[in-house]
Amino acid sequence: MIEFHLDSRSGVAPYMQLIQQVRHALRLGVLTEGDKLPTVKEVVARVAINPNTVSKAYRELEYEGLVTARPGLGTFVTRTLGADSLSRHEPLRRDLERWLAEAREAGLDDESIEALFLSAFRTFSEARA
Repeated sequence: MIEFHLDSRSGVAPYMQLIQQVRHALRLGVLTEGDKLPTVKEVVARVAINPNTVSKAYRELEYEGLVTARPGLGTFVTRTLGADSLSRHEPLRRDLERWLAEAREAGLDDESIEALFLSAFRTFSEARA
């Protein structure tokens, strides 16, 4: 089961953070069709968030066709994302972990690593647009 976390420094609305985390879990195969999401009450207890915020995120995921709410039972995954590319994830993940280890050895802290990665990603994305 997915465990949500919120980053108050991200500048991203809490409901969007929940949506992004579900999408990422679907892309990486952490969540698969039929899996149950935590209840609103469980998410509220875990991350200290307003229940309406969790409900809003779940409604948006349902609107996108990724989950379905079953009254009295919970919210369940109805489809995944990127399942065809899962086999290609692992080698890329290992390469990324090596890069992260090199960045750490070079003395970069988490915030510097994140800034470097995001900067490179944006430059790459802009060059391909």
